[in-house]
Amino acid sequence: TQLRRWVDALAADLHRAGVRQGERVSVGLPNRVEAAVALLACSRNGYVCCPSLHQNYTVAEMAQLAERTQSTALIGKPGYGADAARASLFDAVRGLSSLRIVYSLDPCAGTTLFPVCPDADTRASDEGPEADTNPDKVVYLAFTSGTTGSPKGVMHSDNTLLANARAMVEDWGHDEHTVLYSMSPLSHHIGTVAIQQTLVAGCEMVISDIPSDMTPLQWIVAAGATYVMGVPTHGISILAEIRKGGLRQLGDVKVFYMAGSVIPPETAESFLAMGITPQNVYGMTENGSHQYTLPGDPVEVVTTTCGKACAGYETRLWDAEKPDTEAPPGDIGEIGTRGALLMLGYFDDQTATERSFNSSGWFMSGDLGRFDAHGNLQIVGRKKDLIIRGGHNIHPARIENLALRHPAVLKAAAFPVPDHRLGERACVAVVPREGEAVDGERLLAHLDAMGLSKYDMPEYFLSLESFPLTASGKILKRELVEWTKIGKVKPVPVRWTAKA
Repeated sequence: TQLRRWVDALAADLHRAGVRQGERVSVGLPNRVEAAVALLACSRNGYVCCPSLHQNYTVAEMAQLAERTQSTALIGKPGYGADAARASLFDAVRGLSSLRIVYSLDPCAGTTLFPVCPDADTRASDEGPEADTNPDKVVYLAFTSGTTGSPKGVMHSDNTLLANARAMVEDWGHDEHTVLYSMSPLSHHIGTVAIQQTLVAGCEMVISDIPSDMTPLQWIVAAGATYVMGVPTHGISILAEIRKGGLRQLGDVKVFYMAGSVIPPETAESFLAMGITPQNVYGMTENGSHQYTLPGDPVEVVTTTCGKACAGYETRLWDAEKPDTEAPPGDIGEIGTRGALLMLGYFDDQTATERSFNSSGWFMSGDLGRFDAHGNLQIVGRKKDLIIRGGHNIHPARIENLALRHPAVLKAAAFPVPDHRLGERACVAVVPREGEAVDGERLLAHLDAMGLSKYDMPEYFLSLESFPLTASGKILKRELVEWTKIGKVKPVPVRWTAKA
């Protein structure tokens, strides 16, 4: 009831400012409940919420996104942005002619203070419009991190978002007793999936607004979280913190959702050993968390696959070179999907929308996978993420998964290094565990012992203190590629020689 009053108050204020149905509202906020209020107010009035002004964007990049979407309202917070110490988002958008109102969470010149939650005895405002109850309207516009550096705006409706949540809540038995905690930012689609499930299940949602004197692990325990959502790097970091502290369990957590990239089997196995069921999830901003394992799945399914498509959705594999031809059973193919969870298209880009489908109407993900004998999906890697060495395709995901089984490796990423003769060679980069060191030659020996083909062996090695990450915690491999090109990092040549 309290949330409903707050949503109605913001909706009425936006209406008074002249924001009309179908217009965009840009949100540039850290993990705060106001971000959820903004999304719901947009849904109520028929506006389109764009939450993608990520904290790791510069102020100029955020302003460009607001201009690109011709936003009529913007919600921000002073000090937000990668370069906020020397630039202000509010100053940067001051000249945008489309803007009718700019909100700030804190007092800031030239802005309107974001409305506070009305008191319980405050009468409901009659100044707002009637709620727009069309569930098929565009309500959400999220820009992907992309693989080319040029993000596309993904459009969703209430129906496409809630179809995903209804399936997940039903399959995993979430209810009013669930305490859901999202480690992913609310500006990222995983954060939106968390909000959706909260609404459907009627459960408590804990936002990752961590007090300065607490670690993420301490916050999870203190909040009484039973269901944690994030990406594999979050899970790896939490496990490292658990081991460092000598703990045997993670508070009340029963389920750990991990999406965005393949879960290393070792990570899944470590959670299972603690009595926590990993939810191995595959999806994209374009189609949500559409593919996942189930609580009753065998250990092998949970640790090596992303399960099956959820209710209302379908997945098929297509020839990676001929997307209109279905891949033969057992072969690796490009993952194609369709159904109730799928986006409505890309914002202001009909060409990109049309090119994302094959002739049979299946959305082509650009990811490569295969089905196991029981129809569970195994992710092999990105179609564009392939390392092509002299015509031989090397799948980075396999190198990464095997490298993560090394006891001294905390995180791993495989990426291409340009080569004048072969086109590309493979480099494996690692972040060692605290107090550990990783040697390139020994890592190659480990990869060999784990079964990596000599034809897939990396020929460069790199050890870093940390990886560049997206706002959602995914490793930015294109940054590693660029750093190598400009000499910011210098991979060391390594060579695997099999022992006789």
